[in-house]
Amino acid sequence: MNRKLWGWAWIACCAFLVCQPLPAPAYDSGVTVRVLLKSTEAGNGQPLEYLRTDRPEVTVAIVEIAPGTETGWHLHRIPVYAYVMEGTLKVLMEGGAERTFEKGQAVLEVQNVAHNGVNAGKDTVRLVVFYTGARDLPLAEKVTR
Repeated sequence: MNRKLWGWAWIACCAFLVCQPLPAPAYDSGVTVRVLLKSTEAGNGQPLEYLRTDRPEVTVAIVEIAPGTETGWHLHRIPVYAYVMEGTLKVLMEGGAERTFEKGQAVLEVQNVAHNGVNAGKDTVRLVVFYTGARDLPLAEKVTR
């Protein structure tokens, strides 16, 4: 099966999961857990890799990308996860691959791969981003292309 077809199958599975609340046995009644995304791979098929450190640090940030702007080419040496709160984000990746994420979708960012987030829409893109790094490590590194 070609990569494009696998990509569409993955998106369909994610859409199905978003609509399926799961029982929350570890919580009291009245709590529902809705899985937005569950994967062993980043958006480009790269296997997820956790950072090994004795100085862990988590940073949670709201990232806003104005209409018609972009993040610029950068990479993350640490695992980064995001949730699109508003807008539509197109991510261009080194090698020519691209992915589009819309409001309500979770993002498993690529690690050690140059990429650029583009807001080609009319509304601000708002993401809540979880950087799972280590003290004294940058959240992102600018890449010149």
